[in-house]
This record gives sequence, C-alpha cells and structure tokens, in this order.
Amino acid sequence: MRYSVDRLTEAVGILAACLTTCSFFPQALKTIRDKNTEGISLTMYAMFTAGIFFWFVYGLCRGDRPVIVANFVTFIPAATVLYLKMRHLRRRVRL
Repeated sequence: MRYSVDRLTEAVGILAACLTTCSFFPQALKTIRDKNTEGISLTMYAMFTAGIFFWFVYGLCRGDRPVIVANFVTFIPAATVLYLKMRHLRRRVRL
C-alpha cells in the first residue's frame, strides 16, 4: 500500500513540475511573436528569474536533479521574457 502512495505522490510532483515549468513557454513565445512587452512587469520577471536561478543553485548544492532540471528549464523562458522587456524599455528610453 505504501509503495502505491509513494508512486502517486511522485506522479503528482512530476505533473506539478511539468505544468509550472512549461507554463512560462507560452508567455515567452507570445512575447517573441508579438514583440510587445508592455503588459509585463519588469520587477516581477526580475524577481522571478532571480528566484529560479537561486532554486537552480540550491538544487546543485543539494544534488537534487528534479529541482536542477525544472529550474534550469524554467529559467530559459523567464530569462528570455526578462531580456525582451529590458530591451523594449531601453528602446523606449532612446526614442
């Protein structure tokens, strides 16, 4: 009985990690496609991207592969959106 509960718990954790990790790709793709970052909070994405980076470092320190992989994959679209937002703001300042 305990084995099946552990497997179910692990499956729920994997599903949660996949959904939260993949949830940032639609925003990144939309931002790249539309070239519009007006509705995106620079502060939120900066804090989130930094948090993801530190979760990644935490995973490395602990040797926790699921934490490492999930946060590395999440970092890619989050950092992309953050970069595009900062680039958009720099262009607006120049105009």
